[in-house]
Amino acid sequence: MFDLITGTKERPLRQKMLGPKVLSIAVHVVVVTLVIVIPLLRVTNTMPAIPTMMAFVASAPPPPPPPPPAPAARPVAASAAVHATTAPRNPLAAPIEAPAEIAPEINRVATTGVEGGVEGGVEGGVAGGIVGGIPGGVVPPPPPPPPPAPEPRAPVRVGGQITTPALVKRVEPTYPEIAASAQLTGIVILEAIVGTDGCVDSVKVLRSRHPFLDRASVDALKQWQYSPLMLNGINTPFVVTVTFNFSVIPRRSS
Repeated sequence: MFDLITGTKERPLRQKMLGPKVLSIAVHVVVVTLVIVIPLLRVTNTMPAIPTMMAFVASAPPPPPPPPPAPAARPVAASAAVHATTAPRNPLAAPIEAPAEIAPEINRVATTGVEGGVEGGVEGGVAGGIVGGIPGGVVPPPPPPPPPAPEPRAPVRVGGQITTPALVKRVEPTYPEIAASAQLTGIVILEAIVGTDGCVDSVKVLRSRHPFLDRASVDALKQWQYSPLMLNGINTPFVVTVTFNFSVIPRRSS
């Protein structure tokens, strides 16, 4: 640009100089050698030696055991033949093999017995049957079981909503003479259980006065009879309480 402005073509700095170029090349070679080549040589000398081959030697595994021998085949045909010869033959079973000839049909109605039967057998029986069998070989079904008996109902105590049934028969106790002579008086309370038919089944003394009076009261109450007690259309036993009063009646003087 300066040349263009000044109009001169002389360039003193562009003259060919060989010495500086050689010196510059030598300096570059030395710098490259110091920076790159020498460190590479040092690193190469310090690297460990790589083994050429690494191998591991181990003993070979033992060979596998031989397979077990195959089970011997069972003689199916022979066993079947043995069973066929030993098994008893059912005379009523259908034949497996075709018969060589057709035997004439046996008229069992006209004959009096079957081969292998029992003397005195009946028609329609089976060979080898049991004596006293049923004609036709059909057993009648057993009779139906009887219906279960109804469970007895517990006796109920009369009173309140349950009215005491009507007394049909009443027997007064007999005053023992020995008790009358000793002037034994008092009240005896009894409890009676009346059955479904209205008769007294059992008597229990609730309040005792004397054994003589108690025995006379029990004997009289056992002869009483009531009308049956009906609850929901079923005869039901019941419990009733009876009281007897023993007193001595004074005799009138004549």
